[in-house]
Amino acid sequence: MKAEIGIIGGSGLYSMPGFEAQQEVAVETPWGSPSEVYVVGKLAGREVAFLARHGRGHRYSPSELNFRANIFGMKKLGVERILSLSAVGSLKEEHKPGDFVVIDQFIDRTMGRASTFFGEGLVAHVSFAHPVCEDLADAAYEACRGAGVTARRGGTYVCMEGPAFSTLAESKLYRSWGADVIGMTNLQEAKLAREAEICYTTVAMVTDYDCWHPDHDAVTVDQIVAVLTKNAENAARVVANAVAALPPGAACKCHGALAAAILTDRTRIPEATKKKLEPIVGKYLS
Repeated sequence: MKAEIGIIGGSGLYSMPGFEAQQEVAVETPWGSPSEVYVVGKLAGREVAFLARHGRGHRYSPSELNFRANIFGMKKLGVERILSLSAVGSLKEEHKPGDFVVIDQFIDRTMGRASTFFGEGLVAHVSFAHPVCEDLADAAYEACRGAGVTARRGGTYVCMEGPAFSTLAESKLYRSWGADVIGMTNLQEAKLAREAEICYTTVAMVTDYDCWHPDHDAVTVDQIVAVLTKNAENAARVVANAVAALPPGAACKCHGALAAAILTDRTRIPEATKKKLEPIVGKYLS
């Protein structure tokens, strides 16, 4: 089974309505199994692969996610673009629960998570100044508008370790930085997608205000779940709109991200590493 567009569903989004001729596909990777089997089928006439980031039933916490397997699995399926949906807390008054923010920047506050495919005798440094695909982000934003969802194009996502929510001091600090939303998952996905030369964008779905807000300083999971349910309904419409609107074949610079990134002398790269990373680097080492 092959797919051209990948969808990663976050908290509250464990399946994708509207799939036709869908099949479950298990993909093994050099880093083990992804979070869940991929559901591959047709959506709006396009070949799409859906992955539940936390597994069905929400079995994996953010720190437990096998990000490398999740993205490498998409690469093996032939995915050229990934639209990632993520539940977040708001760091600004104007981003209300139920609103979506199409992210264009990240701040990494995670601790020691694996966020690269490289190493083991192969060194590469990709450009990450602009961590999302602008073309895909534009399409996601227009899809939000078409679905009647209140959305903002552009914003900064603080990626924290979790699973506990922020302290009040941390929340105030992130606000002082001008960040827009806070979540626990998307930074690693964005880095790995760039290394894999896959277009990537995040649609951040606001569930609540972070604890800086006087009315949300002790938000409960029950309160968040209520908003998650509504966000999931909106997300399904946004995804369908975006998939239908994307032109066939991605031709942006994301697909050449490794062209000037590999530093290691080609003659010194171990054969085992070449084989392991062949779906990603094969075209540069042949």
